[in-house]
Amino acid sequence: MTRFIHDQFAKQYLKELLTPLGNVETSRDIAGEVRQIDILFAPKSQPEVEATALGLLGQIAAKPAVFEPFRSPVQPGEIRSCLGKLFDLHAELERQAARENTRIAESDLPLLWILSPTVSDPLLAGFRAISEPENWVTGVYFLGTSLKAAIIAIHQLPRTSETLWLRVLGKGNVQKQAIAELIELPSDNSFRLNALELLYNLRTILQVRQDIDREDRELIMELSPLYLQRLEDATQRGIEQGIEQGIEQGIERNQRLMVESMLQVKFGAIDEELVQIIEPLIQLEPLEITQLIMQLNREELLARFGRKN
Repeated sequence: MTRFIHDQFAKQYLKELLTPLGNVETSRDIAGEVRQIDILFAPKSQPEVEATALGLLGQIAAKPAVFEPFRSPVQPGEIRSCLGKLFDLHAELERQAARENTRIAESDLPLLWILSPTVSDPLLAGFRAISEPENWVTGVYFLGTSLKAAIIAIHQLPRTSETLWLRVLGKGNVQKQAIAELIELPSDNSFRLNALELLYNLRTILQVRQDIDREDRELIMELSPLYLQRLEDATQRGIEQGIEQGIEQGIERNQRLMVESMLQVKFGAIDEELVQIIEPLIQLEPLEITQLIMQLNREELLARFGRKN
């Protein structure tokens, strides 16, 4: 199963895009039963970039939000689970406000955004989810106002620049088309390079897996040219800026992201012991890094790169 690989990619991808606009927490623990929400976002009062640069995603990021991305079509039980986590989070925020002798406004409670590659009409009908065409594009469906939740059917989003950043999280032809559009963006686009880097890291992880399906194999083929594109972009930035050190720092940063992603996919949360092996791992070639993480267990990795005898 590669679902967790894609889940981790979606978290890192959304974190990279949203960080200039606000504070982002991934895998946020909530009270009650031990559960986590994928991404909790709070907008900054003075964002580093204009939200319009992210189109529909920027429109969503105008207010506090919870993101729950799904690789496969979301099911009713999964939506109910997401709603349960949302309500637990709301209760936690309200208790915190009470302890501080304040009151949290209804408009300040995060809105849940469920991102699904496809959504069936019966599922939407079952949750009374409706579109608001006067304010939102096709493919965005809202549950009852007080539920503070919405479902995005990625396959229904119009093929425009405004929806590109969410269509990258789609599946099959929708994702392929979005990747092609992403590659064609101007090289100075502030989000393009990081998105391509994360896609390249995703390809690297999928390539060494034995349990990938046809769609993942096709995705690997689609992403294969990105490594060359990555090097060309880094070289061009270095020429334009005249800063060779900037290239090296950028490559090291992306190596670190790749290693962190693979460790999280294999072992879950990265603890202090695993943090210690990141630095020595990023000194290796990407293929060697991938093979070592996938082939060695935790103890073997720590013995080789972490613990000192």
